[in-house]
Amino acid sequence: MDKEIKCYGSSEMIPELKNKDSLFLCVIANTLTSRINGITGAGATPELTDYTPAADVELVMLGKTLCLPEIPKTVVEGISTPTPAIITKAALDLADIPFLVVDAGAAIKPNIPYIIINETPGGDISKGNAVQNSEKIFNNGLLLGKVLSKLTNHLVIGESIPAGTTTALGILTAMGYEVDHKMSGSTPENPHNLKHNVVKNGLNVSGYTPGELKSEPFLAINAVGDPMIPAVAGIAMGSSVPVTLAGGTQMTAVCAVIKAISPDFDFNSLSIATTVFVSEDETSDINFLVNQISDISIMAVDPNFEKSDTEGLINYTKGSVKEGVGAGGAMLAALLKGISVEEIRIKTEELCEEIFN
Repeated sequence: MDKEIKCYGSSEMIPELKNKDSLFLCVIANTLTSRINGITGAGATPELTDYTPAADVELVMLGKTLCLPEIPKTVVEGISTPTPAIITKAALDLADIPFLVVDAGAAIKPNIPYIIINETPGGDISKGNAVQNSEKIFNNGLLLGKVLSKLTNHLVIGESIPAGTTTALGILTAMGYEVDHKMSGSTPENPHNLKHNVVKNGLNVSGYTPGELKSEPFLAINAVGDPMIPAVAGIAMGSSVPVTLAGGTQMTAVCAVIKAISPDFDFNSLSIATTVFVSEDETSDINFLVNQISDISIMAVDPNFEKSDTEGLINYTKGSVKEGVGAGGAMLAALLKGISVEEIRIKTEELCEEIFN
């Protein structure tokens, strides 16, 4: 199994997590930032991004979507790539890992059971004042983390929030981290300049300069962030068991918020799990971002989609989507239970055939 996971930083987390029962959460939210044309590929149109988080978790739980007639996808130059929820479902189903949904501010609510932390979506960060109540969202997450960690000995926390790399960029910029061309994105052509301009405008409107909010994470989130990040930070800090943040560069913003809230936080009990499509992405640098925060383990799983005959999955190897809905963390959790990468790839192909055809 160790050969199927690429480790960056300490690899001590893998032996610690072996033989633990995992509980997988997906925290969903929206902001109006995803309506900005060209900023995200997490939906066939900017308007449909409102439905993406709800549809993603419906797909993982039910194998179909109820809030939308079609499965969420990223469309680049007319070529469709299926949501990473397909990967997450394949891994969790194979390993029989329980799945919970947490609403941190989804615009469209899923037609399945879910836990409410916050119901109100975020605004457009280019206009500033994007989140009204980040500290309350965090505190609700803190309570949830305390409760859920009594039900398992390993929490895996994924997310689905369109344009989430842009809002994460906003938080990191506001807190003074070096982020230029370091954040990932869901399309091969990462729109760095657009994202940076959106963040710059949002900070100006909110009355802040980059770095001014280094020790004020909630003000940073309220100005140019999203409701998912304080929710995940709260759950992680409330947990008494090891936590794996299942996501890409967005999760570095979660770590930065945790460090600002609690400078002495023990990151030895927290790691990031992602896909190799993020860790080896030439348009971003998750390791550079993490190294500015703390010594945090990053584990990346390669689903070997270059071996696939499914065009949509091959698109992942060409820079589309890369990560989301906790795909990397779901694969890691399955590997920890003895499932192989080959089994996950084959199951993902089967789901694509079954669901899309």
